[in-house]
Amino acid sequence: MIPTAKRLDSVEEYYFSKKLKEVRQLIADGKPVINMGVGSPDLLPSVKVIESIKNAMYDEKAHEYQSYQGLPELRFEMANFYQNYFNVGLDFNSEILPLMGSKEGIMHISMAFLNKGDQVLIPNPGYPTYASVTKLVQAKAMYYDLVDATNWQPDFEKLEQLDLSKVKLMWVSYPHMPTGVNGSLELFERLIAFGKKHNILIINDNPYSFVLNEKPISILQAAGAKDIAIELNSLSKTYNMSGWRVGMVLGKASVIEAILKVKSNMDSGMFYGIQKGAIAALKLDKSWFTVQNKVYEKRKALVIQLAKKLGCEVDNDSVGLFVWAKLPSTIKSSEKFIDTILNEKHIFITPGTIFGSNGEGYIRFSLCVTEEKITEAIERIG
Repeated sequence: MIPTAKRLDSVEEYYFSKKLKEVRQLIADGKPVINMGVGSPDLLPSVKVIESIKNAMYDEKAHEYQSYQGLPELRFEMANFYQNYFNVGLDFNSEILPLMGSKEGIMHISMAFLNKGDQVLIPNPGYPTYASVTKLVQAKAMYYDLVDATNWQPDFEKLEQLDLSKVKLMWVSYPHMPTGVNGSLELFERLIAFGKKHNILIINDNPYSFVLNEKPISILQAAGAKDIAIELNSLSKTYNMSGWRVGMVLGKASVIEAILKVKSNMDSGMFYGIQKGAIAALKLDKSWFTVQNKVYEKRKALVIQLAKKLGCEVDNDSVGLFVWAKLPSTIKSSEKFIDTILNEKHIFITPGTIFGSNGEGYIRFSLCVTEEKITEAIERIG
């Protein structure tokens, strides 16, 4: 056996990659598992989107290598999207880079800006990929606490007490994953000021803005944001296109150019048909979100019933594709709790601990489950 690279010693296989093997085995053994763990939309993309990719198959250039920067029309519609929904002006030629899902952007950004030993501010709880990618590029994760008492927002006084001399990046994610807390212009302005003061690139990961959210917001709306911040966004949750792998990174031209240097050495461009489908999605009007959110509203109401049956507390005002629930104080391990529910009731729920130590005492439900399945889960709990 050829030894693996030492960098792999610092990371583990992604939680869902491991856990879903267990879930699949239970299903193979005849167990009727209801999967409420993963945020993979089960709703279909728009008919217009599907027709666009079908029609694109016969275009003259459809099956050739594509530009590393994506079709100009795709970047143009991404710019329109930000102008229409966030009132943010972007140069589609230099300030937008389409990605094969925003997850790859986390790696590209990290490779573009981090050297061995550099430090990165990572939210606890937060998306696990921020930390794993940081370790893969041999930088060091510096976790900052998010807690219920401060509405899952950074404590800037505590941040200022840290030695920030080696910090180059700060990951934030509002609307926050996993808690569903929305961002605010005031929060983003404080983040921009903090980034400028300490010369730290602020990256807002923003894929959930339009799910059950009446006040979508972008960090790029804050004054001076482009000087020190960039944003990741995605069509996965917004337009039910998670398997298509379409995302984007947005910010000032020099930062986008640096990320493109990495990306252009990692892939050979996004498939033409997928880009055409993405263009069609971005042209949809607000009624798309209205119809979709009516479905999620009904599901959320049922999931809250389920959470309360399990003795949990829930923030009804949270946004996004998940319900974050606080377990009863008598339960000391969220992982043991969800394993019990999985094995006894055949319901898979995500333990809060996979998002960081501050996730202990919490569990997360996905809304990517039909009303019928959620109702069945409620009945199973009894």
